[in-house]
Amino acid sequence: MSRNKENMARNSVDKDCVLSFNESDFSNRASMIEKIKSRICEVKDFPKPGVGFKDITPVVLDADCYRFAIDRMVSWAKKRKPELIAGIESRGFLFAAPVASRLNLGMAIIRKKGKLPRRTVSVRAPNEYAVEHFEMHADSVQPGQRVLIIDDLIATGSSSISAINLVNALGGKVVGFAALVELAFLKGRENIRRAHPAVDVLALIRFEE
Repeated sequence: MSRNKENMARNSVDKDCVLSFNESDFSNRASMIEKIKSRICEVKDFPKPGVGFKDITPVVLDADCYRFAIDRMVSWAKKRKPELIAGIESRGFLFAAPVASRLNLGMAIIRKKGKLPRRTVSVRAPNEYAVEHFEMHADSVQPGQRVLIIDDLIATGSSSISAINLVNALGGKVVGFAALVELAFLKGRENIRRAHPAVDVLALIRFEE
């Protein structure tokens, strides 16, 4: 890998991931980060005009990319010692379920209003497109339980904050929030940290623009 490409790769990788790399194998891992980033497609004017939608489905179609992403999330999650993984509807389930399985933990699901059949707890969940609500089954989190939340993408951070609020409302303790992608130019990480400074945040891929 050329020095220029290596520097670009470093800029695409979340700081927490960089800190976990050994110099001897950084080049190979940085190459995988760049490979994953190249798989993510931007779809213009979806779901509404003026929006550039980041489609992560090609990442999960590529077995090597998918495995690498899950490996990195598992490694990061282990250090936070979660007792439960929570995934956000719906692409967050693609990453939360395998991470939970690898850690031998259960998985709770966070869904939009009206999608869960039993008694739920709900919070307001505004996002970039609309004002919605997130719900979880009322018995899905135990008081004091250490919960790590996973989604596919962090944009403005509003959905992430709502998910953390919901787990807190159920009595859980959120020990981390992980995502495949962060749109850094929307300042979502900063917004999450302002709202919940004790929650660690991970994104494997960062888009600066």
